[in-house]
Amino acid sequence: MKIEKDMVVSINYTLTDNDGTQLDSSEGQAPLVYLQGHQNIIPGLEAQLEGKTTGDKLKTTIAPADAYGELNPELVQEVPRDQFEDSENLQVGMQFEVGTDAGPMLLSITELTDTTVTVDGNHPLAGVTLNFDVEVIEIRKATEEEVSHGHVHGAGGVQHD
Repeated sequence: MKIEKDMVVSINYTLTDNDGTQLDSSEGQAPLVYLQGHQNIIPGLEAQLEGKTTGDKLKTTIAPADAYGELNPELVQEVPRDQFEDSENLQVGMQFEVGTDAGPMLLSITELTDTTVTVDGNHPLAGVTLNFDVEVIEIRKATEEEVSHGHVHGAGGVQHD
């Protein structure tokens, strides 16, 4: 069976940046399970997995444009510190969600001064070239319900009540 649209795919993976720093891995955990062709994973990795079969292994490099996008400097802003509740307890690395015209956006605090807070709305991996070492563990045809919902159900997937 080959990986193609509407197939449920289980993979083991290790993700590193170009410096070799491990960013994520399924090692010691359950495999990542996703629905092919439904934007459940980054587009570049999904494209590289298309046509693979159980047991296939691949190493692939995904450019930022096919992953989490390029860094957008317009998403980095310096805000007066007094605009934040409990501003004395702010720390670099804290994240919070704000409502925007385009929907909710996750912001990260990247810098603090006595008077300002620098926030960044870019994904933490925006602008980063990603290197994947992947093994295809299992492939199965998705159920009609999984296809209509656009994600995997059951073990490794979404649990509905």
